[in-house]
Amino acid sequence: MADSYDCCDGGRQNCRHVAQQDGRSCLDSYEKGFDGHESNEEKIMPFYQEITKVIGREGGYVNDPDDPGGETKYGISKKAYPKIDIKNLTLDDAVEIYKDEYWLPAKVERLPDKLQGQYFDMVVNQGISKSVKILQRACNGKNKDKIKVDGKIGPNTIKAATKLENDRLRAYRVMEYARLSMTRPKLEKYYYGWFRRALHA
Repeated sequence: MADSYDCCDGGRQNCRHVAQQDGRSCLDSYEKGFDGHESNEEKIMPFYQEITKVIGREGGYVNDPDDPGGETKYGISKKAYPKIDIKNLTLDDAVEIYKDEYWLPAKVERLPDKLQGQYFDMVVNQGISKSVKILQRACNGKNKDKIKVDGKIGPNTIKAATKLENDRLRAYRVMEYARLSMTRPKLEKYYYGWFRRALHA
């Protein structure tokens, strides 16, 4: 889920395992109805494929008192967007938020196709800066030439990710979830859900 807890640089912790089907037909229309009017169809079309999966994982409206983000819908949290009426948030608006504030700033389309799904799901669930740091650590675990772990997605990180395996990125993502669960014991109850999410992204 999007942007709700401080310890992961603005990312969102999702404890739900089974997606609700709220808005599924609307999501299908994004994939079928995209007509290429964007300035760069190659750049944006993968987003509409991946957002379908993300919304499926996030589900509909939830208000879990133990969730740091408060009430959420389609993964958009009240903590991250206090001025939005979360309960009445439309699917169209949620998709636009994910495109404009997550996919594009995180430069998801600049990464290899094999990493885009996992990386975008990380950005949604853990925030851009934290996700980039995880990506950078995974690259340093793979490559001899090390890059700076600064949470900024630039040409050096993009180049370093060229040969990175999705499984390695997933492993480093799960390691961060484990670290978070150990340092904040109240969040441990979400760990298995996070682990499953990483496995299926």
